Amino acid sequence: IKKIPHKKSYGVFFKMNINNLHKIYLKHPNICTDSRKVKSNSIFFAIKGEKFNGNKFAKEALKKGCEYAIVDEEIDDRNERVILVEDCLQTLQNLASFHREKLNIPIIGITGSNGKTTSKELIYSVLSTKYNTHATRGNLNNHIGVPLSILEICEKTEISIIEMGANHIKEISLLSNIAKPNYGIITNIGKAHLKGFGSLDGVIRAKGELYENIKLNNHQIFLSNDDNILKKISQNINKITYGSYGDISGTLLDSNLYAKVLYDKTEINSKLIGDYQFHNIMLAISVGKHFNVTTNNIKKAIESYIPTNNRSEIIKTSNNTIILDAYNANPTSMKEMIISFSRKKLKNKMCILGDMFELGDYSYTSHEEIIKLVNELKIKTYYIGEEFKKVLNDSFSSRKDFEVVLSTKKLCDKTILIKGSRGVELEKLVKYL
Repeated sequence: IKKIPHKKSYGVFFKMNINNLHKIYLKHPNICTDSRKVKSNSIFFAIKGEKFNGNKFAKEALKKGCEYAIVDEEIDDRNERVILVEDCLQTLQNLASFHREKLNIPIIGITGSNGKTTSKELIYSVLSTKYNTHATRGNLNNHIGVPLSILEICEKTEISIIEMGANHIKEISLLSNIAKPNYGIITNIGKAHLKGFGSLDGVIRAKGELYENIKLNNHQIFLSNDDNILKKISQNINKITYGSYGDISGTLLDSNLYAKVLYDKTEINSKLIGDYQFHNIMLAISVGKHFNVTTNNIKKAIESYIPTNNRSEIIKTSNNTIILDAYNANPTSMKEMIISFSRKKLKNKMCILGDMFELGDYSYTSHEEIIKLVNELKIKTYYIGEEFKKVLNDSFSSRKDFEVVLSTKKLCDKTILIKGSRGVELEKLVKYL
């Protein structure tokens, strides 16, 4: 550790290598990036963003109880608990990568256009029946969230599931190099974040970066044997296959609402809506079996998992039954949910669909295709958002415009699918339904 005098003669800072920083982290293993959420025994990282600069809150974080503050700008504070680095984000990522190297546990890396969070939660539920399991909290799956997730792993952890998201090329590669997964999962590849990826081929290249990392390190993937795209890009990689056929195979059973699967002569009744959930369930089963979880415990774990946070939640109001799937939406997930919804024998079905974001030049045609699909399936539907409005004039420019209608026109005795991108905030419609 080297003492670095402040250029303006006030304050003393410390510069250190990652090994010494890791020793400090082991003594204070809580990482904080928000001075409003300071925990005891923690280290504050002054992360910068487009609209914020964490360096401005380093002194506040120390006053509130952080043991150290990592900054990349000199601050007016004569405090030997301030550590000056060249780049806080890079240091956070380096610390996480260094910590990962010290961990002697399997890490499962998971990404995909749809279903990665649900799959992560299902796998966590299954593995937790036998192991002390860690998993990414919420959707902390980006260049900041993945390092934070890795640094949550403690000596008691026996296995970890790290979710990795991306909206541009090379992001999964970066996250894979930090997490260093022993097992890789791509749930599927669909039309998501096309504005950042440029095309479906771009999505394939970006998500495939996880497979490249796994292959390079001679590790294994869990592969859906029903997905031709994934099969094509996973050649010459060690794999465990699952789906309607493969190493771990099952059958989707007919059900009125929730996905039901037959595996190993055992009927598993999930609380997940949509036939496409079959592959998420089979993935969780295949991971569980690989890590020697009993079929009975797998069944209990999957059946006990109830989705939350606007992900395929069932909400029964005094007037209607609502399927709320408003956490996110892209053309692939929207299409799959609508088709599955159309097949179910439910009372007085209708849809409320919101815009799909981050589609760039593909936005108009993607929204147009959804409208055509709904018309073919003959489901009563209300469309909300500027993108749908460009295609169909008889739609609502905003959620608030639709709220005006709902406040005067009461909907009753309906089964309503609500789906759209997070920014449309369709969950706010529930109080009117």
